[in-house]
Amino acid sequence: MGFAETFKALSDPARREILLMLKNGKMSAGDIASNFEMTGATVSYHLSVLKKADLVYETKQKNFVFYELNTSVFEEIMLWFAQFKGEKSDEN
Repeated sequence: MGFAETFKALSDPARREILLMLKNGKMSAGDIASNFEMTGATVSYHLSVLKKADLVYETKQKNFVFYELNTSVFEEIMLWFAQFKGEKSDEN
């Protein structure tokens, strides 16, 4: 996982909405698609971008594909952002 792919994936509002839906637990691709007014192929593309960025992972159960958040990537991002928080130096 690279930050470039992660931030690219997060840059789209539809993908951010998918991530928010998945915070409540895994969902099938069909359930995700039912929340949008876009084609199934477009939702599939967004899920593919999220998977490429390792933000979600999929599991297959019988004829269904379920998507879940990969929380370890979010933790890594938060740790990276945390390095910018802190006290300013008195050197200036």
